[in-house]
Amino acid sequence: MAEDYYKILGVAKDADKDQLKKAFRKLAMKYHPDRNKGDKAAEERFKKANEAYAVLSDKKKRQQYDMFGADGFSQRFSREDIFRGADFGNIFKEFGFGNGEDILSRLFGGSFGQQSRPGSFSFFSSGAGAQGSPFGQPGESCSRKAHYSAGAHQPSGQDMVCDMTISFMEAVQGGQRTLTLKHQAGQQQVKVKIPAGIKEGQRLRVSGKGIGVGAGNLYIKIKIAPHPIFTREGDDVYVEKEVLPSQAMLGGTIEVPTLNGNKRLKLPPGSSSGRKIRLKGCGIKRLKGGGHGDLYVRLAIKVPAKLSVRQKKLAQELAQEGL
Repeated sequence: MAEDYYKILGVAKDADKDQLKKAFRKLAMKYHPDRNKGDKAAEERFKKANEAYAVLSDKKKRQQYDMFGADGFSQRFSREDIFRGADFGNIFKEFGFGNGEDILSRLFGGSFGQQSRPGSFSFFSSGAGAQGSPFGQPGESCSRKAHYSAGAHQPSGQDMVCDMTISFMEAVQGGQRTLTLKHQAGQQQVKVKIPAGIKEGQRLRVSGKGIGVGAGNLYIKIKIAPHPIFTREGDDVYVEKEVLPSQAMLGGTIEVPTLNGNKRLKLPPGSSSGRKIRLKGCGIKRLKGGGHGDLYVRLAIKVPAKLSVRQKKLAQELAQEGL
């Protein structure tokens, strides 16, 4: 379970910017690594305080955090998302800590300034459904653009990590995207193959596309956009189907959406709302082991908001019969 950022900083959920800054300054001074040499517990508290402040001090990030809660936020957004755009250099100088970015780079890896520096890279993803950071970036001209700053003086052979959001159906069917790595020396296009059945949070590796001479690897963390109809649990897929009260009572044949188009399904008599009917092998392709998951149709009995005179009479007759 993810820790609550408000509790980490020791502030109320309606705390304003000044209260957040005051609380963060107090924790930063207490747990600063230079004041707690070799103390791993203090270092961890310092890192958590910085992470909490990076989110709560940013209006957009805080809105997302309040919307999804601690657990939901940690599942949706990576550390790169959290620290993207955070200007700890100026904040730490104000506190009298010198160059705070050097400290954070040492603790977390990467760099944390708002401004681009030598060695910085930009990622542009082409293809349907591509998205960048969910929080945006200062000066960003396109919502599909995500930045990863490699920082200055990076050693050769270093890996790079970026996020890429794909559509639900891209995750189901697989496909190919083209990323453009833009840097000082120019730009380079990298084709990325998306395997069918990939899950949220899994990473794709593109060998030799990292940073520097004799570069390391490019790791792409996958995020999957929600689908308006289908939801996913592992390799299984769930879809809700509305049925009329008469269909639920008498049974019959209904048409349901699947990943491969609509299919006709036999509805057993006496079906209740919430009942799940399994379509074996109609789910998502398994990355390992072969085969597919299942598709579950969850029934929801649709009751008309308004009844005609005849419908009302029939309903009253059913009620008299105990139905």
